[in-house]
Amino acid sequence: MNKVLYPVNGVRLAAASAGSYGQNRDDLALFSLCADARISAVFTRNRFCAAPVSIARAHLRQGTARYLLVNAGNANAGTGARGVADALQVCRALASRAGSEPEAVLPFSTGVIGEYLPVDKICRALPTLLDKLAADAWHDCARAIMTTDTRPKARSVQFSLDGKTATVTGIAKGAGMIKPDMATMLAFIATDAALARPVLDRILAAAVQQSFNRICVDGDTSTNDACVLVATGQGEGSNQPITENSPACRQLEQQVTALCIGLAQDIVRDAEGATKFVTVQVNNAASEADCEALAAAITTSPLVKTALYASDPNWGRILAALGRSKAARLDINKVCIYLNQVCIVTHGARAADYTEEQGAAAMQQDEIDIRIDLNQGAACACYWTCDLSHDYVTINAEYRT
Repeated sequence: MNKVLYPVNGVRLAAASAGSYGQNRDDLALFSLCADARISAVFTRNRFCAAPVSIARAHLRQGTARYLLVNAGNANAGTGARGVADALQVCRALASRAGSEPEAVLPFSTGVIGEYLPVDKICRALPTLLDKLAADAWHDCARAIMTTDTRPKARSVQFSLDGKTATVTGIAKGAGMIKPDMATMLAFIATDAALARPVLDRILAAAVQQSFNRICVDGDTSTNDACVLVATGQGEGSNQPITENSPACRQLEQQVTALCIGLAQDIVRDAEGATKFVTVQVNNAASEADCEALAAAITTSPLVKTALYASDPNWGRILAALGRSKAARLDINKVCIYLNQVCIVTHGARAADYTEEQGAAAMQQDEIDIRIDLNQGAACACYWTCDLSHDYVTINAEYRT
């Protein structure tokens, strides 16, 4: 995690404990946003979406959000009408204490599915959260939203934007139930730049597509996934809104995307039980959709991932995964595959000069590049995944015990 997390003017944060984990650790995070802040968010595509997802979507449409409230340890998913009522009760309790409307609160939850939200415990912690609000509590909040994460995930950058210093800071959580499909975790990112909502929406969509939509731990997506981008407009100078397609807009998009990629990679590096960080590069495909289909086939394959854990250069598993992908155009006679710099397949067959020793040496590394060259077009994309270990099975087998 970055040692320096720059405060974002217009954002104050706090962390506290509701006792959801039965131990002395924070499990609540609160973001307080300035009145002029603009908010964009993307949410899970899982049709069993959690109660807080439904409410956050509805409140976001009101356009008056001032607070983001996150609880860890309980997903409030699969809880039916009571789950919705519980989440709304927490929103009303916070709004009452903060002097705002309930629609100004966006709730987020993460943790065990199918258990009712500990409303009373959360409500009792709200005064502490409001009293502790500060601009420099990003580290505390990064820790508070963790579940099976072994370490917090946070990144921050400052850069010159139209001759003034701009800041982007963000935190994320996630270590399991991760698959490329929208956000696949929780992430909260803020900038002090000024952006109209449509521009903010476009920047977030582009950043998520290049980052959180391109990571995979186990092939599962959560009921609670969300990624939020806030623009406070409280940066240096007059801070006039950045216009669409301007050089400043493109620069900000690049910075937000780079920060999201960093957070996404942090999630994969902290994946449950993982021992290897794997980059899957798909080159010269016929389309972006084919890149996604081919990368998904590799990154979600249990056989590929267990071979990675064993450092076994069983390249036939990669070949088989590519063959069963949903790529619209795949000429197997043109496919080349590399492990790091070792060519293992050329034109759909084992490379003539490939040796098992070369493949084994590549697979022994902690960081492995799997490069697929399709020789069918100009589309390219990069994805990130990990191996699948005994520890992953143990962590998830014992998740509720």
